[in-house]
Amino acid sequence: MRQPGDWMQNPTDDRILEILDSGLELGPAAIGHNIDRSRSWVSQRLSVLVEHGLATQTTPGYYAITEDGRRYLTGELDASNRDN
Repeated sequence: MRQPGDWMQNPTDDRILEILDSGLELGPAAIGHNIDRSRSWVSQRLSVLVEHGLATQTTPGYYAITEDGRRYLTGELDASNRDN
């Protein structure tokens, strides 16, 4: 079972990580289109996910999931331990 942190906005953050878990590097517009959220909202959430180590910016405007992000999705990582 996933253990989100208090800082997470779910289900949006989970959906962002699930899309990034496809193995693709994607930008906020493409992610937003696929989860019915605005590019700006997804961009804000990606910044938070990067700050907490669940996603990484690979090149300007593109993001990928980290190994910790994958561990969170499988329930192996407790994201509440990453509260700032």
